[in-house]
Amino acid sequence: MSRPDILTFGCRLNAAESEAIRELADEADLADTIVVNTCAVTGEAVRQARQAIRKARRENPAARIVVTGCAAQTEPQTFADMAEVDLVLGNAEKLKPESYRALPFGAEQAEKVRVNDIMELTETGAHLIEGFEGRARAFVQVQNGCDHRCTFCIIPYGRGPSRSVPMGGVVDQVRRLVEAGYAEVVLTGVDLTSYGGDLPGHPRFGTLVRAILRHVPELGRLRISSIDSVEADDDLLRAIAEEERLMPHLHLSLQAGDDMILKRMKRRHSRAQSVEFCDAVRRLRPDMVFGADLIAGFPTETDAMFENTLRIVADCGLTHLHVFPFSPRTGTPAARMPQVDRRLVKERAARLRTEGEAALRRHLDAEIGRDRLVLVETETSGRTEQFTVARLDRALPSGSVVRARVTGHDGRRLETRVDPIGMAAA
Repeated sequence: MSRPDILTFGCRLNAAESEAIRELADEADLADTIVVNTCAVTGEAVRQARQAIRKARRENPAARIVVTGCAAQTEPQTFADMAEVDLVLGNAEKLKPESYRALPFGAEQAEKVRVNDIMELTETGAHLIEGFEGRARAFVQVQNGCDHRCTFCIIPYGRGPSRSVPMGGVVDQVRRLVEAGYAEVVLTGVDLTSYGGDLPGHPRFGTLVRAILRHVPELGRLRISSIDSVEADDDLLRAIAEEERLMPHLHLSLQAGDDMILKRMKRRHSRAQSVEFCDAVRRLRPDMVFGADLIAGFPTETDAMFENTLRIVADCGLTHLHVFPFSPRTGTPAARMPQVDRRLVKERAARLRTEGEAALRRHLDAEIGRDRLVLVETETSGRTEQFTVARLDRALPSGSVVRARVTGHDGRRLETRVDPIGMAAA
């Protein structure tokens, strides 16, 4: 191994930051090093990171292993105590060039943990990334951190307060990625719809979206990662209705479909507001599809409360589900609440996944016979405008966008036939 190897866990924001880490490590000529960019959203995510670190050490006994990311920020000693780990960097430190210049290890190393108080951060900058290794789409960080305190969530303690990247920096980054050949850009952040509250003039997230589309007309596809629907502003709704280059797929941070559980989670929306938002957006953009994060087995959740969450899949018309069995995170209020039996948590998560699979099949059924523009991710697989996985009937260059007719599906992904005329046009 010569170039640094980056192992990424968790969200799209982490994926974007991993590319920034790769460039910083390359600029520092950091060789024979593995950087593990961790996630802290669940206890399982932390376990997977630890497992990957042990495997990386077995397979690369001479490599230096640097651990960073949200889990490293929230529980640095967990990783510092691992014999396989050489250095632990906090979430702020991982994006500083000096963290990778002439890194000392072994006897020369003064300290194994470099993690500062992330709550002291007041700003975040655009990390100018030239490209994304092995990816057809590019991710642009526009916001970081979160000022809310959902009772189940450890992430604010890993990411710090909400900070926004100035609009000019975001537009410049998107323009550079388009010039590098990317047809699709994804806007990422921890709490996207809080964007702008810390900037002069307090621009909203929708203002940023419309600015990108206006100032980068060459951008073919703009996609939004997870949003909090209750904070969607008028400009964002206007962009959804009017901008064809804004992809018709929104991933919603719903978490539950029962009002009492939402209150105990300290969420800011009600069940009715979630349903109303999905209905309103579909009226603006009939081809819109929704994904959602849902937690099964939150503390105090009764059978009736869970049924409300189960029903919200149909009531909101959700298509792509991310289901999380509740995992108590030390230091959060939910960890101190009366817990649901673990067996029941797993059963409820399985029922939610089954409901999600049925919803996805209904969506796939409705796609048969339609023409879709597919962003090719691998030679024979890509994603439609609605973020639905599509298998192509021929090998095509990664990163290209092709027109394809949906001919069927296998329950998980669409089967498509590429239109030879549409190949060049798209």
